[in-house]
Amino acid sequence: MRIFDIAIIGGGVIGSAIAYELSKFRLDIIVIEKEGDVASGTSKANSGVIHSGINSPPGSQKAKFCVEGNQLIQQLAKTLGFSYKKVGKYVIAKTQNEAKELKNLFKNGKKNNVVGLEIHQSSIINNKEPQVVCEEGLWVPSAGIVLPYEFTIILAENALINNVYFLFNTFVKNIKKNHDYFHIETSSNSIQSKLVINAAGLNCREIVSMFEKPDFQIYPCRGEYLVLDKKYSHLIQSMIYPIPDKEKGVLGIHLTPTIEGNILIGPSAEYIDDTTDKRTTKKMMNILFDEAKIILPDLPRNAVINCFSGIRCKLGSPNEGGWADYRIEESRTTKGLINILGIESPGLTSAPAIALHIVKMISNHIDLQRKQEFKILRKEKRFSELSLKERNNLIVKNPQWGRIICRCEHVSEAEVINALSNPLGSQSISSIKYRCRAGMGRCQGGFCLQHMVRILENEFNYDIKDIKLNKEGSYLFSGRTREHVHEK
Repeated sequence: MRIFDIAIIGGGVIGSAIAYELSKFRLDIIVIEKEGDVASGTSKANSGVIHSGINSPPGSQKAKFCVEGNQLIQQLAKTLGFSYKKVGKYVIAKTQNEAKELKNLFKNGKKNNVVGLEIHQSSIINNKEPQVVCEEGLWVPSAGIVLPYEFTIILAENALINNVYFLFNTFVKNIKKNHDYFHIETSSNSIQSKLVINAAGLNCREIVSMFEKPDFQIYPCRGEYLVLDKKYSHLIQSMIYPIPDKEKGVLGIHLTPTIEGNILIGPSAEYIDDTTDKRTTKKMMNILFDEAKIILPDLPRNAVINCFSGIRCKLGSPNEGGWADYRIEESRTTKGLINILGIESPGLTSAPAIALHIVKMISNHIDLQRKQEFKILRKEKRFSELSLKERNNLIVKNPQWGRIICRCEHVSEAEVINALSNPLGSQSISSIKYRCRAGMGRCQGGFCLQHMVRILENEFNYDIKDIKLNKEGSYLFSGRTREHVHEK
């Protein structure tokens, strides 16, 4: 049985950020993830917004980690090379009554040390955002965007090349503390660790309950999104937010430009009972679109090319108004168990700041010794982002760079092969999609899926029946139609 210094449960953005920061020290670390890749849950299904800190109450952990994380992510983007844009955002008031709330947000942001805040009249807003209908708006220049899955993946891959071990398709069945070690029983093997970090997101309560009766509940809150075709990217340049919904403790349905040129509409906020219920509904799609039309009257319905949903991990019940602060604490009954609870928005922004906080907590248990040989793996540019000369040079060396297998996103065959050769060893259709964007365009994989399957068969020796969408059991092909017909 292998013994680790630290076991991190959960490979989302929080777990991956912690793994990255801890990989700078001489430690044996394992990340246990129940899905087939990092960023497989809430960490990929969000707006990708790097928040400023205007919304959280002053003095709260949400405010502290959000403001710190906003700055840290900008530094990390330079170091690791992942995509980041400081596009800014407008919180808009559609009526004079709503305009009063802008002043409260302004004051709140100032208390949280958010810089550059300005309240603009509609005439000024329309110089920058001519399509947006509003009375006034709070301009927040420090807000930005990333691709949340790309951010998580590059954190995890950097942790891995610095000797963090990742265990996928594995869930924790039970944990017991025996003397100085935690005995962790998983679905694939047993592990011992000196410390355990519970970064299990929506499943964090299940981990706590293995040691004690939890003094909190998780209230899953589903958020659905619409994705617009890139041809409508001109409609907004900045993020456009409504006045926050105080009754639900969420920021409301907003419009967000993405790194790749799509616009996201959402998320909705629907409290549900099942943490795995990620369905999208026609009813909510219509609500999202109607809300967007109030802000952008010229938005055509055929602009929508896809929809998806994610689930917030909320500690606040709908009866309480939905808002609750993060809880990042060592268990009072089990020394060495660090619980990270209720990480919802602005969790993506807060991740690097939370990770540094966890490092300080770990230092109370372990004498941390920094590595001299820490390695950096930078995110490479996409083929379509290279100059013509750079592309020609790659094609001369390897013709697979010149075979475009995803026409919508201009992804080459070589990029798909590189995506499947990722350091984390995740080989599925989703692992391709979130690393090089094949299948994310207008046709949503209608053209390139066949080529992804061919590459998995020819380059990686997959039997077609073993090709997965994402995790174990999510097989795309169960048999051949002609054979079944012939048997009958």
